Amino acid sequence: MADAALPAGRGPPRPPPQAPAVLGADGAQVDWLKVFLGFGGMVIGQFMAMLDIQIVASSLVQIQSGIGATADEISWVQTIYLLAEVVIMPLTAYLTKMWGTRSFYVIAVIGFVVTSVAVGLSSSVAMMIVFRALQGLFAGAMIPPVFATAMTVFPPEKRLTANVIVGLIVTLSSTIGPTLGGHLTDLLSWRWLFFINLPVGVLVIFLVGRYANFDRGDPSLAKGIDWWGLGLMTVFLLSLQYVLEEGNGDGWFDDSVILWLTVLAALTGVAFIWRQLTYWQPIVSLKPFRDRNFTLGIVMTFVTGVSLFGGTFLMPIFLGQVRGFSSAEVGNTMLVTGLTMFLSAPIAGRFVRMMDARVAMVGGFALAAWSIQLGSRVTDQWGFDEFFFLQVGRGLGTMIAMIAAQQMSVASLPVTMMKDASGLINLIRNVAGAIGLAVLSTILSHQGAVHYMELASAASQANASSAAMMEGLTAMMTEGGLADPAGTARKAMSMMIHRQAAVLSFGDAFAVLALGCWAAVGLAFFARPGPAMGGPPQGGGH
Repeated sequence: MADAALPAGRGPPRPPPQAPAVLGADGAQVDWLKVFLGFGGMVIGQFMAMLDIQIVASSLVQIQSGIGATADEISWVQTIYLLAEVVIMPLTAYLTKMWGTRSFYVIAVIGFVVTSVAVGLSSSVAMMIVFRALQGLFAGAMIPPVFATAMTVFPPEKRLTANVIVGLIVTLSSTIGPTLGGHLTDLLSWRWLFFINLPVGVLVIFLVGRYANFDRGDPSLAKGIDWWGLGLMTVFLLSLQYVLEEGNGDGWFDDSVILWLTVLAALTGVAFIWRQLTYWQPIVSLKPFRDRNFTLGIVMTFVTGVSLFGGTFLMPIFLGQVRGFSSAEVGNTMLVTGLTMFLSAPIAGRFVRMMDARVAMVGGFALAAWSIQLGSRVTDQWGFDEFFFLQVGRGLGTMIAMIAAQQMSVASLPVTMMKDASGLINLIRNVAGAIGLAVLSTILSHQGAVHYMELASAASQANASSAAMMEGLTAMMTEGGLADPAGTARKAMSMMIHRQAAVLSFGDAFAVLALGCWAAVGLAFFARPGPAMGGPPQGGGH
C-alpha cells in the first residue's frame, strides 16, 4: 500500500546494484574448468543463433520451391528473423538481471531449438514466417549475454581472450554461413538447415544448465516494468528495421508505407529515449552513453558492423550476378575472409593487448579501409585471385578494429553496467548491418542506372568505336542465321552496357564502404586513453 502513495513515474528507492560475481568466488577457489565449460556453451549458442540468418541465405531458392512461396514472400523468411532479433536484444540486460544469466539463457535456447524444428517442419509460407519470427526472438536473446558474461565473470587478465572469442564468433558466422548452408542443402535438404540446431541446442542446454552458474537474478525487477517504454521501443525498432530492409526495393519515400513508417520510427524513437531517461526503472539503461569512450566505441562498432556485413553482402552478389559463379564457387571464394579472421584472431588479440586501443583501432580501420578500397577498381574479370588480398586485409583489419572498439567501449565502465552495454553494442552492430545493406543496395541500383545512361550515351552511333562494335555484332548475328540480326545485336549491346554499368556501381559501393572506415580512423583519435586492455574496468565518474 505504501507504493501507492509514491508520485507517478516513481518507485521505491532501490539499493545500489551489485556487480555480478562467479558463485563460489567469495573466499572459495573458483573452478575455472566449469566456468569455461559454461561460457563455452553460451559461445556455441551465440554462434548457432548468428549463423541461422546466414546459413539460410544460400538456400532461399530451395526453400521457396519447398513451401510454394513467391519471391516477395520468401524474403520475409530473412526479414522477420532480423526484425524479431533486433527487438529483443535491448531487453536482454533487464531480463538477465531479473532471472539470472543461466535461467534466462537456458529458456532462450529451449525456445530457439523448438522453433527451429517447427520452422523445418513448416509446410506453408505463413507457418514458416510465424515460427521464423519466434526463432529470431529467441536467437536475439542468446547473443548479448555472451559478451556481458565475458566482461563480468572473467578476471581482467582473461577478459581480452574471452572478447577475442566473441569477436571471432561474430565474424565467422557471417562468412561461413552461406557455404555451410549450401553444402548442407545439397547433401540432405533445406529442412536440415533448421533441424541441425536440435543436437547443438541440446549440448548448449547441458553445458549452460550445468556449469553457467554465474550470477543470481533479482525477482523484484518484475515489479514496475516499464510497459510504455517496451511498447515504444518495439514500435521504433520494428518500423526502423522494416524501412531499412524494404526501403530500397519499394523506392524509399516514393512508397507511402515506407514514408509513414519512417515518421513513426522517428517519433517513437524520440519518445522511447525520453521515457528511458525519465522513468525510475528503465528497461534499457542509457547510462553507458555518459562515458565518452563507450559512445565513440559504439560508433566504431557501427562502422565494423557495416564493414563486416557490407563486404559479405557485396561480394556474393558480384560473383553471382556479374561473374556467374555457382553457390559453391561463391562460398569457396568467401571462405578467405572467414579463414583470415579465424587464423588471425589470436594475433589480433595480442596486438590489441600490446598497445593503446586508439592505435589498434587506427591500424585496424586503416588496413580495412585500404583493402576495401582495392574493390573500387573492380572489373568484370575479378574472381578468387583478385579478391584474395582484399578479403585478407578486410578480415584482419576488421578483426583488430572490432576487438579494440569493444574493449575501448567498456574499458572505463563499471562492471554493473556491462549487461546494459552488451545489449546496446549488439543492437548497434545489427542495426549497422541493416543500414549498411540498405545504403549499399541503394548505391548499386542508383549508380547502376546512372552509369548505364552515361555508357549508353557514349555508345551512340556517333561514336566510331561503338558503331564498329555494333557492325561486328550484327555481322556475327547474320552469320548465325538469326531472323533479326540487327535487333539481336542491339540487345547484346544493351546487355554488355548493363554488365559494365553494374561493375562500375560495385566499384562505387566499395569506395563508399572504404570511406566509412577512413572516417572511423579519424574518430579514433578523439577517444580517451583508457587503462590497459587487460586491466579492470573503472567506474569513476558514473
